[in-house]
Amino acid sequence: MLLEQRLQPHLVDLLYRQSYAVLFSNFVIPLPVAYMLWGPVQSGILLSWVGAIYCLTIARVVVSRLYFKRRKRRSDQTATNPNSWAWAFTILSWGSSSLWGLFGWFGFLSSQPQLQAFTTIVLTGLVCGAIPSLSAFPIAYIGSLAAMLLPLATRAITGGGDSDTVYLLFVVCLAGVNLYYSRVSYRSMVETVQLRFENLSLITQLQTERDKAQAADRAKSRFLAAASHDLRQPIHALSLFNSTLAALGERGDVRSADARNLAGRVKSITANLSGLLNALLDVSRLDAGIVIAARQPVALARLFDDLHGEFLGKAEEYRLDWTIVDTGIWVDTDPMMLKRVLGNLLTNAFHYTDRGRVLLGCRRRGQNVEIQVLDTGIGVPSDQQDTIFDEFYQLNNPARDREKGLGLGLAIVRRTANLLGHPLRLVSVEGRGSLFSITVPSIAAPASMAAPAFQLPTPGSIHVVVIDDDHDVLDAMDRLLTVLGCTTYSGKSAGDVIRLLSGAATGGRHPIDLIIADYRLENGATGLDATDALLTYLQRPVPAIILTGDTSPTVLKTISDSGHHLLNKPIDGDRLQQAINAVLSPTHAT
Repeated sequence: MLLEQRLQPHLVDLLYRQSYAVLFSNFVIPLPVAYMLWGPVQSGILLSWVGAIYCLTIARVVVSRLYFKRRKRRSDQTATNPNSWAWAFTILSWGSSSLWGLFGWFGFLSSQPQLQAFTTIVLTGLVCGAIPSLSAFPIAYIGSLAAMLLPLATRAITGGGDSDTVYLLFVVCLAGVNLYYSRVSYRSMVETVQLRFENLSLITQLQTERDKAQAADRAKSRFLAAASHDLRQPIHALSLFNSTLAALGERGDVRSADARNLAGRVKSITANLSGLLNALLDVSRLDAGIVIAARQPVALARLFDDLHGEFLGKAEEYRLDWTIVDTGIWVDTDPMMLKRVLGNLLTNAFHYTDRGRVLLGCRRRGQNVEIQVLDTGIGVPSDQQDTIFDEFYQLNNPARDREKGLGLGLAIVRRTANLLGHPLRLVSVEGRGSLFSITVPSIAAPASMAAPAFQLPTPGSIHVVVIDDDHDVLDAMDRLLTVLGCTTYSGKSAGDVIRLLSGAATGGRHPIDLIIADYRLENGATGLDATDALLTYLQRPVPAIILTGDTSPTVLKTISDSGHHLLNKPIDGDRLQQAINAVLSPTHAT
């Protein structure tokens, strides 16, 4: 039914466009017909018949011109109310066909074989010629066919002669053949229109894909330029600080104050660099589709309270009024993802608000709740309100000041909101501030949210296999895990570790609890390959952590699909300890 409604305007268009030949014949043929019938038919009746033919033909021309005039005004080149236009055309066609059917009756009033043959030839031509004109609207052709041939068939039936019987058989065959070809013609028209739709759809898809490719190319260029700058700046600063430290060392012992100052600056720069890499990784993980939302009941009051504490220092630093609107609403969402979204929105609000306030609150929207972040900052111009969600796009930061962020926060917000299925909204007036909001399903407060406590393993009781083909990294991991209270078995490959475990006298008494492997190893091997080899050797399931610095969505999805815990470089002791606790927790699913 929907397809027919879509096709009908175009079929009606064909109905009118293919009517010119029939209209032309209605102007020309009545004259020789009147000449042939002059005598057998009374002149008054014949002249009235010719006049009626011309009047109807003129009416059909007027309606056709009105149709094309209306169609020309429309952008899609089809008229409004196509069904009304189709029936207007059909009724006029039926009227004209009835007059030609009357000619069939007149032609057999005389017993002259020549006149009867002439009548039959004219009607045959009109019936056949109407197929391309009227088949786009089948009921129009069926009615016209009946109107033209029924009077002739009736005359043949009432005549009773042998020739009348022949004419009757001819009329029946003519009707059957023309109805068949009308049906074929209609199907051909439908297929033609459908092919047109398909071609237009393909063209639209090609244009869309072209636009996407061009946008992706522009985004890639902007991404590479911004990422190159944002990565080079901290590395450049680190290089200068290292050179300073080396120069101080060449002059003698470095004063502790200078060493502490340089170490603090290096740590801060390293943290900024790590933040950029983690943000890039978050974008890649979301694009790869490996981030899975873990929905659960979330108390907005607790979440708002946490965010208030986190941003209190920034509010004092920027001298802004930082307000939280208390609420008792519970929502159904992933708490970590929602907190990340709101955190990025708040960070954005503080960075672009010079004076005034930043507010976090919510409003009920039926069965949902809209969580809002409002600020009195610089606002977002209307022509850039979509663009600001692109990677590395920033307003009023041409110098790429890292104090105003990296331009990835809102890109992560949009991807995360899409993953959660939570609509995102922006309302902003340039120079007056912005409102960013995310709409989340609200739920009733649960009866209890208590969870069983997890007792961490005691120091020295965790036995960890470490695999990394970089000697310095392997040594650093060994030292860090030892400090964290783990017993390690390290090697550059699974084979090295298996040989170590096979020759270790304590191997049997201290079963392996955890495998930590770098993803990219020597000779084209991966951490997943090494983990599989070790699990085969141990002949029991052991949780694994796969480390990688690769941001490729394909690699990230491959690791995620393996079921092992993914940990992205660079890492520190706290992140490694959290990952170990997570995979060794009884609730961890491998």
